[in-house]
Formats: sequence, C-alpha cells, structure tokens
Amino acid sequence: MEIISLVENTGLLNRKDLRTEDGLSLFILSKDQQILFDTGISGNFHLNAQKLNVNIAKVTHSVISHHHFDHGGGLLTFLKANHQAKVYLRNSSTEQFYFDIFGLIKRRIGLDETLFQLHPQRFVLVSQFSEIAPDVFILTKINKQHPMPKGNRHLFIGTGSSKRLDDFEHELLLVIRQSTGLVVFTGCSHHGILNILDAVLEHFPSQTIKAVFGGFHLTDLPLINNMAESKDDVQELGKTILKYPVEKVYTGHCTGIKAYRILKEVMGAKLEYFATGYKVEV
Repeated sequence: MEIISLVENTGLLNRKDLRTEDGLSLFILSKDQQILFDTGISGNFHLNAQKLNVNIAKVTHSVISHHHFDHGGGLLTFLKANHQAKVYLRNSSTEQFYFDIFGLIKRRIGLDETLFQLHPQRFVLVSQFSEIAPDVFILTKINKQHPMPKGNRHLFIGTGSSKRLDDFEHELLLVIRQSTGLVVFTGCSHHGILNILDAVLEHFPSQTIKAVFGGFHLTDLPLINNMAESKDDVQELGKTILKYPVEKVYTGHCTGIKAYRILKEVMGAKLEYFATGYKVEV
C-alpha cells in the first residue's frame, strides 16, 4: 500500500512547488483501490496530485473523515475532476458547524450544503460499520472512554438556542486490512486518538495495527500553533500510544508542530510527520 500526502499544513523542503494549507488530504493506493481520504480546504489537493503523478479522475472511492471544511472543502473540485467515485461520509442533520472563541472570533466551518443537493447520487451517508470495498472498512462507533481533546472546546454545532459543543458524531474512521496488519486513517481524531485505537481494536480484536495516519487535534488556536494540552499530558499520550499494538504512527495537520516534537521525544522512531508531498509504503 502506498500513501501520499496531497495536502497538509506544511511542505517538504525539496518540494517547494507544492501548495500547503491548514487542511488534510491523503491518496491511498491499495491493491485495485485508489482512495482519496479527505480533500483539504480547497482545490490544492488536486493541483498537488497532478505534480505527484496522482490521477484524481481514477480515484475509486472518496472518504470524508468529518464535516469540517478543512477536510471536505475541496469536494467541489473532486466532483468536477472525478465523475464516478462515491463519496462516503457520516450522516449529519446539519452543516451548521462553527469555530467560536468566546464569541470574539466566530467562523462557520461546515461543508457546502449545496453539494448534497446538486450531486445527491455521489454521496453515501454511512451510519454503521461498513465494508465499502474488499478489506476496506468504515467505522462509525467510537466510544469515549478516554477524554476527548481539549481543543474541541472551541468547536460547536447548531445555531441560536440549539448551539452546543460538537459531539463529533459526524466523525468516522477508515481502516484497510492487509495480510500484515491494519492501516488506520483518521482526519483529526476529535474523539481522541486513544478512543479511536480502542474502536479499531474492538472491531478487529487481536490484530496488529501496522500504521496510523492522521491528526490528533492537540492544537488550541491553529493560527498561533499553541497546544490545547499541557506538555505533561502530551508526553503521557505518547507513552500510552506506545502500549498499543501499533507499529508506526504518521501524524501532522492538527497535531501541531509543538505537540509533534514532544510526542517525537517520547515515541522516537515509531512516529513520523507527514508533510505535503510525503510518500510512504506500508
């Protein structure tokens, strides 16, 4: 299996030609499947794909990890470039999602609702564990035994009297099963990476997780790249991940550079950063 980071917050030093943005999009080549996991904020994932020799028109499946624009903002570009692949995402009663800092800074961060109206045949709303292709699974049940990231405190759903903290019931996981183990993809891990690992192992008991790809949402205010968690909490998170049957972790995006460096000190070679243009075989 080959994974290519089409867009992420940062770029590789030797690929100045690639565009970056504070979003996430991964291309996955697994057997006969060509999967696009998230689309970033804009069409940059597509521009980068052309430079990375990825043909978006040939993508067989598209999966959106949750209903935030930094993971599905490029959907219109995808639908124009690819005319056959279904787009899988959790069902949600609304696209009224907001980033709100004590009422001082407020921004709508949901998906473009008109896309669902204009292209209803392209979307598949998933509400339960599903196998969308041979050995390619979507998980929707994620328990909350461990605390969710503190950075979630600025993320809301609904408006007016119905406004509430986002419970992230619109988040899903993508899991691909290989003979050597499972490969897990999570967009922002809003449920918390430990709860996500528990969910995977609950569905696939006694199996090894060969690799995990995704952000851990350890940032609080992305513009200034500060951490929502304390240094001790991030160190403890890294130590706990090491207790799981996970061979390798590739993280970035909403994990944040500061938290990544702390995790790297704890996890060593088990952890790598996947910047825009990063390619890896697992």
